[in-house]
Amino acid sequence: MLIKLFVQNYALIKELDVEFENGLTIITGETGAGKSILLGALSLILGTRADSSVLLDKNEKCIVEGTFRIEGYDLNEFFLMNNLDYESVASLRREINPAGKSRAFINDTPVTVNMLKELGDRLIDIHSQHQTLMLNDNSFQLNLIDSFSDTAKLKNEYREIYLNYRKLKKEYSVIKEKADKNKSDLEYYKFQYNQLDEAKLEAGEQKGLEAEQELLGHSEEIKLALSQSSNLFFAESVSILSMLREVKSNLGRIKTFLPESESLLSRTDSALIELDDIATEIEKLAISIESDPQRLVMVNNRLDLIYSLIQKHRVNDLNELIMKKGEIENMINSIVTSDERLIELAKRLEKDVNSLKTISDKISEMRKKVLPNIELRITELLRQLGIPNAKFRILLTQLSEFTATGIDQADFLFSANKQIAPENLARIASGGELSRVMLSLKSLLSKNNNLPTIIFDEIDAGVSGEVADKVGQILSGMGKYMQVINITHLPQVASRGTRHYHVYKDDTDNSTFTRVKLLSPEERILEVARLLSGSEVTETAMKNARELLKAGID
Repeated sequence: MLIKLFVQNYALIKELDVEFENGLTIITGETGAGKSILLGALSLILGTRADSSVLLDKNEKCIVEGTFRIEGYDLNEFFLMNNLDYESVASLRREINPAGKSRAFINDTPVTVNMLKELGDRLIDIHSQHQTLMLNDNSFQLNLIDSFSDTAKLKNEYREIYLNYRKLKKEYSVIKEKADKNKSDLEYYKFQYNQLDEAKLEAGEQKGLEAEQELLGHSEEIKLALSQSSNLFFAESVSILSMLREVKSNLGRIKTFLPESESLLSRTDSALIELDDIATEIEKLAISIESDPQRLVMVNNRLDLIYSLIQKHRVNDLNELIMKKGEIENMINSIVTSDERLIELAKRLEKDVNSLKTISDKISEMRKKVLPNIELRITELLRQLGIPNAKFRILLTQLSEFTATGIDQADFLFSANKQIAPENLARIASGGELSRVMLSLKSLLSKNNNLPTIIFDEIDAGVSGEVADKVGQILSGMGKYMQVINITHLPQVASRGTRHYHVYKDDTDNSTFTRVKLLSPEERILEVARLLSGSEVTETAMKNARELLKAGID
């Protein structure tokens, strides 16, 4: 329910703050006074597009804020899903700055315009004269039918299964698409894996082979260097060791005479031992080094295989290549196991389909039983609203796919003439007929459903006399169950409201502003009289206005 509407710097509105109550609220005003401007401002918090052209003062921002009482509209889940704090009173605000940029807020928390629209659409329903609002919306049509049938429990059970069904169906589709794509590459993946598996790759192998390749590739050079070095140590004529032994002997002869030579002798002896050990190792190493062309070929071939696989799989080294093998193996396993998951999902989907079919068939039967009653009541209302030969029918057919509302497709059929069979309502009905049908439909819904605030923009246009009075009665009846705001030019309708606002233009020397005023009882009599007689209000019009208002209260 709309509690308050605040508008600032929008079109001809400098600033206004209007409070609303439950029941039927009437808004009147002369043509061009700004009633449509008021709706335009309200539509901003319903997510309509806007730019800086709506600003009255191009240097200031525009603000439109609606305050709503939202208890009983099942909106807790919306606030939870969008990480918003739920409170019994909520504010929806839209701001347009001079640059044309828009900002949206719910309870002072920034949100997207789409989120604002989603919530706004669940709180306010604006219906204009020529709008075929929701007449082709299957959810609206079925909601009307369900308001007369006891399908709530079944629908909740159906909805729970349906949500799970959609989730499973999406998962099945994703896995199936991926599996189909991967299966075409399965043989290629297997070929890659087998090639890597047959290579028998081992971590660290590459470095060892590269070191062995260096050794085998330079074996002759290495053996020659070692042999020459060994000869320098062990040559018969002059060798490093024989010369060092001679040094040791010389120092030994003088150590008695030269104490300083004692340490030199010790160091020479140590060097001799170390060099003798080195010479022995060089000799052994020289003997061990042998040229092995066959082994070199094997090492080269192994490294060539590793290098080619590294290049093929676009990795940096052997370790990454081994990891790549694991990735390919996982890919193959996922393709194989995806078939198992698809089989499991198919079984669960089949179970859900059977459950959905059983429940939706029950819902369909319950809907079909109430159709005659709905058709009769709508037809009666349409005849009271000045369509004496009205025929209204509801055609219920089954769809090939499940939807969130079941498996039914509802079509509203209508005819205003005796000789014409009912056809699709949205195609055959005129603007005035569509408005009366919508008024009749929402009148029925208001008594059976907890509808949001509904705003009618001259839905009574084109009617007069008894029909106008009947429109007023219907709107007043709807106001007993919900908040109804009606913009009208008809005195019969205006007299039925519980509150009455007058929209007018306030002209000053330099500017014109749209203003809204809540009428007092005396002011209301004057306004209804104006609607009866025009700009010149007569005493007779005043008397008739009092009678209309008295009848409206009664």
